[in-house]
Amino acid sequence: MRSDILLLKYGEVVMKGLNRSYFDNLIVRRVKNLLKTVEGEFTLEYAQSTLCILGNEDADMEDAAEKMKRVFGVASVCRAFRCEKSVESIRETVKEHIEELVGDAKTFKCEGKRSDKSFPLSSPALSAEIGGTVLQLMPHLTVDVNRPDVVIKLEVRDKYAAVHGGGEKGAGGMPNGSAGHGMLLLSGGIDSPVAGYLMAKRGLTLDALYFDSPPYTSEAAAEKVQSLAGALAAYCGRIFMHTISLTEIQETLMSACDERLFTILLRRFMMRLAEKQALDVGAAALITGESLGQVASQTLNALSVTNAVPEIPVFRPCIAMDKDEIVQISRKIGTFDISILPYEDCCTVFVPRHPNTRPTMEQILEEEAKLDIEGLVERAFATRRHKKITEG
Repeated sequence: MRSDILLLKYGEVVMKGLNRSYFDNLIVRRVKNLLKTVEGEFTLEYAQSTLCILGNEDADMEDAAEKMKRVFGVASVCRAFRCEKSVESIRETVKEHIEELVGDAKTFKCEGKRSDKSFPLSSPALSAEIGGTVLQLMPHLTVDVNRPDVVIKLEVRDKYAAVHGGGEKGAGGMPNGSAGHGMLLLSGGIDSPVAGYLMAKRGLTLDALYFDSPPYTSEAAAEKVQSLAGALAAYCGRIFMHTISLTEIQETLMSACDERLFTILLRRFMMRLAEKQALDVGAAALITGESLGQVASQTLNALSVTNAVPEIPVFRPCIAMDKDEIVQISRKIGTFDISILPYEDCCTVFVPRHPNTRPTMEQILEEEAKLDIEGLVERAFATRRHKKITEG
């Protein structure tokens, strides 16, 4: 629907108390940054848990609306028509845009909401008044207050009135950066981008860490992961992506350790390096895409042994999801088609034929005693490369 304003309705942020302004400011900052990428000029007005975006005559409101649906903290995005705060002005606005509001619906209802209690009509009276106008304009319509094909929303706010056909679902969650800073272990698979998205939705700012293993992994595989980081950046804003080479570690493990424990030993090295990188950039938690029981390294025993390495929290938001649930989210956020591109990652190199799914800490420590862990970690950490990934 064409519109001249956007109304961003806030979600759970409205339940915050004395620090509410902190969360509001984060949303406004994110909105302003996104609007810089949209054609036209925009002004913002905030009142009553709703951010109103007004565009000039050159503004691409369609593009703006689509981008606003990626703002964490916004529950819904309404494309609306703004008018003066009077019954006649609301009526004229409905008349002018009736075709866009109704479309091919056969039933409707008007739903008034009067935030300004000085307005002469109550919310039900306004609904009835404008509903009568709609029936005069569209006599083929029938009123259905329970399950209408379309709902015409009539909002009377402090400074203006707005007419719209309801909102589209926003990203929800909490604003970017409101919960701190996390380090996402980003592979080329389906799960880890979803894990990053879910934790960003809870307010974490993300950095991403990718492990490569040249010459066993290719530059094309690294570019695939950069594309995944770019898709996440559409929701999170900029993401700093760090890359560390695991080649020496993997070759050492294969030559010195029990093959059946290779994957778990490698995961423990990944955790050491990820924690080291996280602390280096001020991130306070690690994020992985692990799902309980999905592969051999994600059994309860394996996760327990892996989890014993880092001292900072490890968030696993996909832990109780099945693959279909993870895929559904990956399709929604635009990472699925990238994830299924056929490029290898370091986790597919030197895969054991018969992995141990019930490793014990005693077995792992016995194998690690054969290794110069500190030296391997320091040499791998020295291979770090960094790249800033921006949205779009």
